[in-house]
Amino acid sequence: MKLLIVLENVVMDGVKRAATVLGNNLSHQMEVVFYSLEDVQPYYTLEAPLVAAKRPAPGNVLNYYGADPYEKYADQIDDLCEYLAVEKYTSVILPAGLLTSFAPIIKDRLPNIRVIAWMHNNFQTYMEQYYKLMQTEFKAGLAAADTVVVLTDSDLQHYQQFNPNTVKIYNPLTLTSNRRADLNSHLIAFTGRIAIQHKGIDYLLEAAQYLPADWKIAIAGSGMPADMAIFKQLIAKFDVADKIIYRGALKDQQLQRHYETASIFVSTSRWEGMPLVMGEAMAFGLPIIAMENTGSAEYLQQNSYGIMTKAQDVKDFVRVLRRFTSSRFLRRYYAERSLERISHFTPETITAQWMPLIKETNQELV
Repeated sequence: MKLLIVLENVVMDGVKRAATVLGNNLSHQMEVVFYSLEDVQPYYTLEAPLVAAKRPAPGNVLNYYGADPYEKYADQIDDLCEYLAVEKYTSVILPAGLLTSFAPIIKDRLPNIRVIAWMHNNFQTYMEQYYKLMQTEFKAGLAAADTVVVLTDSDLQHYQQFNPNTVKIYNPLTLTSNRRADLNSHLIAFTGRIAIQHKGIDYLLEAAQYLPADWKIAIAGSGMPADMAIFKQLIAKFDVADKIIYRGALKDQQLQRHYETASIFVSTSRWEGMPLVMGEAMAFGLPIIAMENTGSAEYLQQNSYGIMTKAQDVKDFVRVLRRFTSSRFLRRYYAERSLERISHFTPETITAQWMPLIKETNQELV
């Protein structure tokens, strides 16, 4: 078996993080290569080779959400198909919408290769926001794929209308934990890009006004200049500079320390597929409070593994947060629930679920 995992790039981003962790684990059982449309230094540690497109796409594009992907990426699609053919790959994984749109062209030129489309965000966000301008190509890619992998029950129902061979597999845990969170700490952890609308940074900073005097929110993540400017403006607007510890982008030991020193993890996103950072926080035994979206609903399972507050409702979020800051017993109870939940996301478990999808290729080609 030879597997190619295609990425737009290997920059700091949830899609790239999940793909590199899965690829690293699969590389212990088969030949895996990462393939990047852009020629950029990888942000994440790779345990398999990384190949850049022969004619790389322009850099500095986190994810492409524009129109006419077949025209925009014509050279890269040709190079990808040529590489798959010359190197005789048996399967290819295409994460997210742009790459999934390449599936019809790949299958037309290489009908025997197994194409797996991997959806990382919820259906409505992809269809109505991110890939609205390339919706036709995106839908064609979903239909052409041999299998579509999704993260939540909600997405399973939606994507099955375009491809009956749609399955749900969680993303693997992306951070190893050696220590548990300090439940006596008066520090609340937030991890995510400073993307104001997506991550609900405005809600987070508004809620910070109502924290008890000796509690603070530690934020790990970076953002584009425009979002960072709004971030600073919101801190001033809500007068919460004394409540916020901004740590910037963290990884490895610094990120571990971010979780270890907190006693609560919060998420205020307007939408999510299934946020990797929530799983990371759970692995450290952090109790979870999250505003409702399809991703947090899948993780928390009707409040069995954490508390989900009303969507985009700061008042309800603050109400629950106050309960947690005032009760170590409550924090300890949901810390145990987090540790129970994260057992479903071990790399070994997730890799085992992916293997049959990839092994089907060899059976077809023998």
